[in-house]
Amino acid sequence: MTLAAQNGPAVARNGPSRISLSALGELVRSVASTEQMWQPHARFSRDQRWFRRMTLTDDYEIWLLTWLPGQCTGFHDHGEASGAFAVAQGKLRETLAAPHHRWVRHRVAAAGSVTRFGRQHVHDVGNVAAEPAVSVHAYSPPLSAMRRYAMTPTGLTLVRTDLAGSNW
Repeated sequence: MTLAAQNGPAVARNGPSRISLSALGELVRSVASTEQMWQPHARFSRDQRWFRRMTLTDDYEIWLLTWLPGQCTGFHDHGEASGAFAVAQGKLRETLAAPHHRWVRHRVAAAGSVTRFGRQHVHDVGNVAAEPAVSVHAYSPPLSAMRRYAMTPTGLTLVRTDLAGSNW
């Protein structure tokens, strides 16, 4: 399933458009629930989290991520992109935080669940279970930057900005 096919012929526009959180959620749900779409591409690495871009259009992109027990992203946001992720296999824990604050909140995403989020949503996602996990992520517009944060005594602090094409 692609949104381009649902929306008909391409339309000229100035820059990328955004697709809705609902559409992002349905996109990741569809890919995650169709094992033959993601399973042949899944790889697991003990050295680092494994990820692969599956789709890139002017309006959105889809990534496949795999997680061994203990692997996590660290605190980050997705710049100006909104997003969604679906757990295809296993279980992930999302830790939510806000810049300049020390509070955190946790929520668990199990296989079949979909999490949607708006721009500048700061979280750390990781596999705290004993079994490997697989997730599908979509962003609109496609990622141009991701800001990385660290929890310090004064709260969540920006430490660097990774740029698409340079850092991933």
